[in-house]
Amino acid sequence: METISTKNAPAAIGPYSQAIKVGNLIYTSGQIPIDPATGTLVAGGIKEQTRQSLLNVQAILKEAGLSMSSVVKTTVFMADMNDFADMNTVYAEFFTEPYPARSAVAVKALPKGALVEIEVVAAV
Repeated sequence: METISTKNAPAAIGPYSQAIKVGNLIYTSGQIPIDPATGTLVAGGIKEQTRQSLLNVQAILKEAGLSMSSVVKTTVFMADMNDFADMNTVYAEFFTEPYPARSAVAVKALPKGALVEIEVVAAV
């Protein structure tokens, strides 16, 4: 097991790692839309927050020598399922066919009041 960590994504704010590599798979922790340069939640709505969450995922994968095309599964947590279409529009900017498998679920609340949190599994 190997820890993946980068300063280009928000630091872990608890007892967890940004990502863990096990065998040929990398598992990221859920990424909320925190700007790693400021440590604060990005301004805007679901589109801006989805973009920042995916940029954080992308930075972690880059640290591991991977790109978004290596992602095989995503899980998207949203505070409001009514935001699904707007989230999906931005999400589509980060992935090409064959698209990763995906689950999208609504949750009661997310850390720091975020509207979205995204975690991925990527193949090395």
